[in-house]
Amino acid sequence: MLFEDLDLTDDVLDALYDMHFDECTPIQEQAIPAALRGRDLIAVAQTGTGKTAAFLLPVINELGKREASNHIKCVVMTPTRELALQIDQQLQGFSYFLPISSLPIYGGTDGAGYARQQHGLKTGAEVVIATPGRLLAHISMGYVDLSSVEFFILDEADRMLDMGFYDDIMQIATRLPKKRQTLMFSATMPPKIQKMAKTLLVNPEEIKIAVSKPGENIHQLAYDVQEPQKEQLLLHLFANINSKRVIVFSSSKIKVKELTRTLRRLKVKAGEMHSDLDQTVREEVMRNFRAGNIDVLVATDIVARGIDIDDISMVVNYDVPHDAEDYVHRIGRTARAGESGVAVTLISPRERRKFRFIEEFLGKPVKRGDAPMADKSDKSDKSDKSDQSDKKPRKKRRFFPRRKKDDKK
Repeated sequence: MLFEDLDLTDDVLDALYDMHFDECTPIQEQAIPAALRGRDLIAVAQTGTGKTAAFLLPVINELGKREASNHIKCVVMTPTRELALQIDQQLQGFSYFLPISSLPIYGGTDGAGYARQQHGLKTGAEVVIATPGRLLAHISMGYVDLSSVEFFILDEADRMLDMGFYDDIMQIATRLPKKRQTLMFSATMPPKIQKMAKTLLVNPEEIKIAVSKPGENIHQLAYDVQEPQKEQLLLHLFANINSKRVIVFSSSKIKVKELTRTLRRLKVKAGEMHSDLDQTVREEVMRNFRAGNIDVLVATDIVARGIDIDDISMVVNYDVPHDAEDYVHRIGRTARAGESGVAVTLISPRERRKFRFIEEFLGKPVKRGDAPMADKSDKSDKSDKSDQSDKKPRKKRRFFPRRKKDDKK
């Protein structure tokens, strides 16, 4: 389906055409008409399927029909600062021909950044894109007026719950008008999401886009290794496959920090990305990575979803992801825009069970590589044996049973 087949205004269509957006993705084709009808919506679709346009376009289309306002009309909840900024950028593109104001709200800023957010909330913006914790902090100060909100959007809802934002979201929801349209987008539908949907949504239309398998242009490879061998194998991958435009994913912030320090000591131009970094540092890291000043980005799953970088040559799962969907999100960072890419997973013995579940989802086993350390150890074993064969065999020592004390008599 083409965007021009949807009931969108000319101003919105003109912006889409200028951005070279012509054809809808499956989630956009199903979600946009439902949202334009005013229905509450719960949509399950993985990252990279065009969810942002699916929830922004109906809101922009409706707000664009009215005069500009300094009241908050739409609140978009998102799990990370990077996604808040990215959604704000896309909103500016989609609403290029419309006088719609927007304001990203997120934590990790200095005093000046907080003051700018405070000023923006006081003077008014029609669309506020926020991380839950920081928006709630502003609300608690008493200057945020949510009485005119008509649209409440939850993006990456499952991710927000994983990060512990359930209570924050529910507190924000209680401050919104009961008469509103709520759109919830999630990559998965665990029980907590279902519980929240029942509380926040009214007779929602449900859309489910199946999690797609990784594209054929992603060459997947896995290594069975001991945990201490991973670091050496990673350096082998840099030397033999690629050492630039690489993202290395780890499930632990501590491991991300340690691995980044190690790579820097080895003269690898590495940067780290995790939730402990403040916003200015994270933005600088992403700018340096995009500009090529950083060759290897070591990151938690904060980068796995929703961050658009088109020229990643290789993704390495230093730790096996928790589930198949996280695996798809991670390796989907490579082989974008029609290019090919490599996705490598390092599997320690305790992670083998998790990776079997991922292979079951993929419907086929992932090709195994030969770990170079194992080859070396095999050769050393053989060499040791050959060395021993050259030596004269020792005479077998004869052992006699000890005599009992009584036998000495």
